[in-house]
Amino acid sequence: MGEERTTLAAWKLPLIVAAVAVSIVGGFYLGGPGLGMAVGALAATSLLVMAARNPPTPPIVPAPTNDGREHLLVVAAAAIEDGEAIERIATAAQPLDLDRPEPEVVVLAPTRNRFLDRWSSDTRRGRERAQRDLVISLASLAGAGVAARARVGDENLVQAVADELGRYPATAVILVDGGGNGGAGATELRRRLRAPFTHLQPGEPAAEAIRSRGSSAPPAARGRRSGARSRSFGPAARRRGSR
Repeated sequence: MGEERTTLAAWKLPLIVAAVAVSIVGGFYLGGPGLGMAVGALAATSLLVMAARNPPTPPIVPAPTNDGREHLLVVAAAAIEDGEAIERIATAAQPLDLDRPEPEVVVLAPTRNRFLDRWSSDTRRGRERAQRDLVISLASLAGAGVAARARVGDENLVQAVADELGRYPATAVILVDGGGNGGAGATELRRRLRAPFTHLQPGEPAAEAIRSRGSSAPPAARGRRSGARSRSFGPAARRRGSR
């Protein structure tokens, strides 16, 4: 799904340029124009390969919002069926204050293409697999009292999130792993995402699920740590709250 990328440290670039320049000059000095041109061509090819392997990875910034409402993006690397993950999402989908509107929830499933689908350029089957995951995920969340909208995204998990956040003002992002499907993508999202981020893995205890840096926990979790009022999830709890 997601593909982890490494970025080139800023201090390495001057060293690389200096090494290329010295090698070209040395080639011209030691072997004449022929060797110098050969070394220059080799250096240019190496730089192109490095540029292809280390593309720019700008921060992923959600679309702006000023409606005062929380917007939760749930990324389903596989169908969401794990009870612990469903409970965490349901808790995050509760408003911090009873006077505030309930958070908007969108479930995003990356297209699940297989090798033959890519080889034949047939993305229809991959989208159908993602749609099946969304049907299961939305049914699981609905059983916990969470109403959500569904989206199918790019095959690359990180690209799917970046595309979605270009139009969706997520105030928190939760990635639900599917047995390792989102591990590499989670590493890159944690580095690039400019929104609170949580990575949930099947069978992982809730206390260990949030891997926060600063304010990277979901809004509901931050509210509980600060003493804000929270509610239990589920249809029964919602009915009690409406009385």
